[in-house]
Amino acid sequence: MLIGYAEKDAETQARLAAFRKGLDALGWTEGRNVLIDYRFAPADPDQAQQFARELVALRPEVLVGNSTPATAALLHETHSIPIVFVGVSDPLGSGFVASIARPGGNVTGFTNFEPSLTGKWIELLKEVAPSIARVAVIFNPKTAPDGGSFS
Repeated sequence: MLIGYAEKDAETQARLAAFRKGLDALGWTEGRNVLIDYRFAPADPDQAQQFARELVALRPEVLVGNSTPATAALLHETHSIPIVFVGVSDPLGSGFVASIARPGGNVTGFTNFEPSLTGKWIELLKEVAPSIARVAVIFNPKTAPDGGSFS
């Protein structure tokens, strides 16, 4: 599992605890009948690539990437080991999948963003703050699909 967040971050640890709890509920207990190798690469693409290479060299049955940069690093290293992504905003725009309905290749997963909802977010924002006249969007162009270009 390649994680694009800091290992000691409280949110990262809470998510990993929930992940382990979910696995356990399905009969998979870490250290008993499943082995998971973790690598943490917050905000460092070179380190993510190095860790992706290390994980692929272990020849796992499946790889998990929990962010766009982590998934990109894994996909750069293998097109044969299955990759499951979590927390990727735009798997189609990032080139990870051929389509949401039929991903194809060795990559599939869960997206946390649906572009068609953007209008709904603005609509909800106007309900909460009717006098709002301007909205700004902050993003990291290094991790945004297509380098952050909006077309």
